[in-house]
Amino acid sequence: MPTKLTIPISEADIRALRVGDSVLLDGVMVTGRDAAHKWMVEKFIKSVVPATDADQEVYQALRSLLAGGAIYHCGPVVKKLPDGNWAFVAAGPTTSIREEPYQADVISHFGLRAVIGKGGMAAKTLEGCQKYGAVYLHAIGGAATLIGERVKQVLTVYKKDEFGMPEAFWVIRVQDFPAVVTMDAHGKSLHAEIKANSQARLAELNAR
Repeated sequence: MPTKLTIPISEADIRALRVGDSVLLDGVMVTGRDAAHKWMVEKFIKSVVPATDADQEVYQALRSLLAGGAIYHCGPVVKKLPDGNWAFVAAGPTTSIREEPYQADVISHFGLRAVIGKGGMAAKTLEGCQKYGAVYLHAIGGAATLIGERVKQVLTVYKKDEFGMPEAFWVIRVQDFPAVVTMDAHGKSLHAEIKANSQARLAELNAR
């Protein structure tokens, strides 16, 4: 049976998870892709680019939303409702490895507990998960419409005009959001194991 987790998630709950565990997430999470991660790191974590007052407002909101929270590597398809609110039409995961230069710093700085995407991440992120108590959750690729149905409400959106719709920070309330732990807080990565096994098998075949 999947483990039910409510966001914000405690470190104890995260460290109880192991590679291969299925989870269902309830609560508020934030989407963020390339532009979002670059902005967080350059403007605030490393402060190499000056931040405006508007940036500071978004940053303070994210500090609260991401503490014990989850960030979803997703470029959603959204529609505007007659009442002016937004709704997700599709919410499939995007490839996570592009965020590898940033992710461990974001985990540490904001107190993230879960990173959601597809394809896995590499050694720096795995080290960050182990050190700070976080997991990488693999969402279901090719099931964007199904996942979109688990988004029950769009609460707000940040940086939509600056980053564009897919790259914006969408703040969403989800229910029974399905994912699988493929990198845990104990230094285990299913992605690394599969890569090592594949390379060993390839070497074996080439040696014949």
